[in-house]
Amino acid sequence: MKAMTTGSPATLDTLRFTECDDPGQPGRGEIRVALHGSSLNFHDLGVVTGRMPASAGRVALADGGGVVEAVGDGVTEFAPGDQVVSCFFPDWQDGPATIGDFSRTPGDGIDGFATSHVVRPATAFTRAPRGFDHVEAATITTAGLTAWRALVGDGGLKAGDVVLLLGTGGVSIWGLQIAKAMGATAIVTSSSGEKLERARELGADHVVNYREVQDWGRAVQDWTGGRGVDHVLELGGAGTLPNSINAVRVGGHIALIGTVAGVVGDVPTAALMAKQARLQGLIVGSRRQQQDFVRAIETTGIRPIVDRRFPLAELPDAFRFQETAGHFGKIGVEW
Repeated sequence: MKAMTTGSPATLDTLRFTECDDPGQPGRGEIRVALHGSSLNFHDLGVVTGRMPASAGRVALADGGGVVEAVGDGVTEFAPGDQVVSCFFPDWQDGPATIGDFSRTPGDGIDGFATSHVVRPATAFTRAPRGFDHVEAATITTAGLTAWRALVGDGGLKAGDVVLLLGTGGVSIWGLQIAKAMGATAIVTSSSGEKLERARELGADHVVNYREVQDWGRAVQDWTGGRGVDHVLELGGAGTLPNSINAVRVGGHIALIGTVAGVVGDVPTAALMAKQARLQGLIVGSRRQQQDFVRAIETTGIRPIVDRRFPLAELPDAFRFQETAGHFGKIGVEW
């Protein structure tokens, strides 16, 4: 069978199909999954372009949705025909975070899901949300679960809270949908008026164009009557953190998720202390949190926003589209 693998050096030009062995039948505790869909993440782009070093020949993509074809001895949670979706941290089953690297993350430390079949431990998957196709299901495992953990698992989101979402990529749009489903008020930032209008259509209560309003943290605080927001999904990093601290309320929660606007930089520590805000770094979530998220999706009826879908053979083009930052929500890959 074939898999889309990284080259040496890792670039989009060296990312291509290679022949690989069929994984065979599942052993004890394992399942064989026929894969049909994935979605792109910033982390995946880093791996396939060499910015996040991984072994040459690594099968790409952290997200995988498909159908169980066979189960090994001892597997009772799944049966052939079940639709399943992968876990970003297959070894983190439950409880507080204990993993701080990507050594066991599919598409990075281990082979990912840009292929037709895999055999993995049953605990490396959960059931997919009912009614989702394989691409939609794949959007929950990294971007969706990150937003869920940041807002609900770690943030304790409740009805009436105010949430600030930076940008209109996969994590932020999932965060917008989760916030509205939970009865919260949502504020979205972007440099695109068109994208902000789409965010309003999804339920955003207020939008800010950060190109037009450089001191957008203060603008957000003013919109809340000077109180500030309860939660911030901080995806920019050092370049946007000062504004996020300005925007958050005293005692609020800033979930540090991304570093798109800078890995290093000055952090206004005095302002952070004055706000007595909780600044928490996080990377995706556990299998238990993913199961909780699936139940919430099925209860609320929210569905992911998939901007475009590419066939697996055009995966380099899908990443090139991702590099333009022109997408709204997620970019899907299906086969």
